[in-house]
Amino acid sequence: MTHSPASTDPAEGGAGTLVVIGAGPKALAVAAKARVMADLGLPAPRVVVVDQHAVGGNWLPLGGWTDGRHRLGTSPEKDLGFPYRGAPHRRHAAQINAGMLEYSWMSFLVAHQTYTEWIDRGRPNPHHNVWARYLEWVAAKSGVEVRIGTVEQIRLADAGGWTVGYRTPDGVVEGVHGDGLLVTGPGSSDEPLLDDPRVLSVSKFWNAVSRREIPASSRAAVIGGGETAASALDELVRHEAMSISVISPAPTIYTRGESYFENSVFSDPTGWPSLPAPERRDVIRRTDRGVFSVSVQSNLLADNRINHVRGRVTRARRDGESVTLTLDNPGCTSTEQSFDLVVDATGGRPLWFLDLFDAETLDELELAIGARPDLRTLEETIGHDLTVTGLASPLYLPNLAGFAQGPGFPNLSCLGELSNRVLRSAVDRSAIRSDAQTVRSR
Repeated sequence: MTHSPASTDPAEGGAGTLVVIGAGPKALAVAAKARVMADLGLPAPRVVVVDQHAVGGNWLPLGGWTDGRHRLGTSPEKDLGFPYRGAPHRRHAAQINAGMLEYSWMSFLVAHQTYTEWIDRGRPNPHHNVWARYLEWVAAKSGVEVRIGTVEQIRLADAGGWTVGYRTPDGVVEGVHGDGLLVTGPGSSDEPLLDDPRVLSVSKFWNAVSRREIPASSRAAVIGGGETAASALDELVRHEAMSISVISPAPTIYTRGESYFENSVFSDPTGWPSLPAPERRDVIRRTDRGVFSVSVQSNLLADNRINHVRGRVTRARRDGESVTLTLDNPGCTSTEQSFDLVVDATGGRPLWFLDLFDAETLDELELAIGARPDLRTLEETIGHDLTVTGLASPLYLPNLAGFAQGPGFPNLSCLGELSNRVLRSAVDRSAIRSDAQTVRSR
């Protein structure tokens, strides 16, 4: 890539500061593109990332969501720059997208001399730990500022912007201020349905896997129908269990759609907001939420121990040597089933970050959306730039943007478009602040 003579360092804050919670693919997509923009001499925000564990931590055993040995459910070619279309500075789109190729999955493989092998092996989806190494490589190459610590408080600053307080591994409380806040990640993976040794949260399950302490069971259950449950099930079938039930509200275990027509909706969200709301929710339900990847489904087809039980788990209790689950289905009487091992793989809580907001910030959020912040209300208020409409200081919530802006934003399907929208918003808002300061100074 040819560097512009006017190259600037994003750490100089040419378009303010963007604080990101979570050092995963979304954070790195934004940070890498900000680096490219700065290298071209274009306005770009300083990006500061705060993560509890490490870059790519949720793709490693230490993050509690995987053992790192299962395969990515999405093609790695949908990398941090995909779909390489458009840019925060539209007149420089070709240059910016060319610059992002330096942070592509292919460039990572070339840099590690494994590209030929990957091609010759049929371009397999990488294991989670390899995907984490790709993210670590991008972080090092882009020079993004990463701070390791557990976020303990998020608040709107009196003078505008956001202040994020976090505790470092050695116990020191520190803070970082930004003009905008981007929240990524699924939150904690250690919240089981029932505090019982026979009920494993996602984190406890993978810890048990790493220690080779998954107990033998006659009747095991995995609660959940999404990719978190799919990975847990893909692992559980390798252990001793006479039967394994997958419990989800859907009538069956759906396979993620991988045709051109389904994929294109994720890659190009241009026409998504024009679809009627029921159709949008139907697409998400059929292709993203509560579905297993094709590769996992293929692995499970031949195993006759696996069965599906329809229902939403509303209660769990210990009953002798078993755990009894209460299952509800619309229009039907509740039923109960007992298991001797339960893996609660329903995934993270979408609104986990609200627990970190102080009271005043929660009040401001409620005023902005005109209602108490619940999942459906927040989903419906996400604007084109992936922020909560109505808040003076931008709060970017791509994980909640699927319904309003496109199903690819919460996952790995259009990280390049996600970074376009976030960075364009940051640059435009910085220009407005600068103009306002100029007017006040006159």
